[in-house]
Amino acid sequence: MTPRERLTPKEIQVATLVWQGLTNREIGKLMSTTEQVVKNHLRSTFDKLGVWSRLELAMYVASHGGSKWADDGGGTGAAMQRAASA
Repeated sequence: MTPRERLTPKEIQVATLVWQGLTNREIGKLMSTTEQVVKNHLRSTFDKLGVWSRLELAMYVASHGGSKWADDGGGTGAAMQRAASA
């Protein structure tokens, strides 16, 4: 199992939005949640991917496909769309 496969759909969505340059506040508004929940997703994502910062996370996503990264792993892109519209 790759590190990316350990992420939940929400963690993948947050990581992709960080890669796109959004702030925690902007991500929270887009996902209809609080900044603290976004921070919790980030902390978990950092641990699962072995990165230490938002910059490292963005570089990880970029080096693993960027915009296509969210679609890897069988339908996660659809899960992101559902989460964004919820």
